[in-house]
Amino acid sequence: MAKSERLKEFYNSLYSRYGPQHWWPAESILECILGAILTQNTSWKNVEKALNLLKSNKLISIDELYTIPTHSIAKLIRSSGYFNQKANKIKNFINFAKLKYNGSLEEMFAEDTMRLRGKLLEIKGIGPETADSILLYAGRKPIFVVDAYTHRILSRHGLIPEVTSYDEIQELFMESIPQGYQVYNEFHALMVRVGKEHCKRKPICKGCPLEYDPHTV
Repeated sequence: MAKSERLKEFYNSLYSRYGPQHWWPAESILECILGAILTQNTSWKNVEKALNLLKSNKLISIDELYTIPTHSIAKLIRSSGYFNQKANKIKNFINFAKLKYNGSLEEMFAEDTMRLRGKLLEIKGIGPETADSILLYAGRKPIFVVDAYTHRILSRHGLIPEVTSYDEIQELFMESIPQGYQVYNEFHALMVRVGKEHCKRKPICKGCPLEYDPHTV
């Protein structure tokens, strides 16, 4: 079976099992962006604690985050782990948005997707996964987010070699399923869901909606 057809079957099987995932949970575009930065290498529960502290201090604001010292941000986001590095990443993004777009996220997201992606990747501390999460979930741009779960699932099912780059995996999804923002949103969220429940470091294949079948490889 062609890889594109198998990916479509993956999506249908996951959606049939789990339904819509309603990602990304946020009350504003900026909160979504901050979540994308904070969620690296931690659980969403820890991200929520950090976001709630930023909210209670009225810091879900580009202007406020622009003026507050980085060390003050770090204190509030301790629960997210690597808080000093993440505070710097937040500050770097805020400076970028303020200086390049006068703090207007609407103006920022009006840019061509790939052009904006290139600019986001130039921000110190913002890698491909974070940049694409910002584009997809905050900007509603049609771009697929690749993470460790995606790589693990595809390699275990023989769809990619063990050593495959982020860009190669992303290209496989976007060429196989060129359907835009909503499908990419759901598919990534569904891959994370099955990754957390079944495709762990030690896989739990029994009952998985993508249960391995060697005859399909």
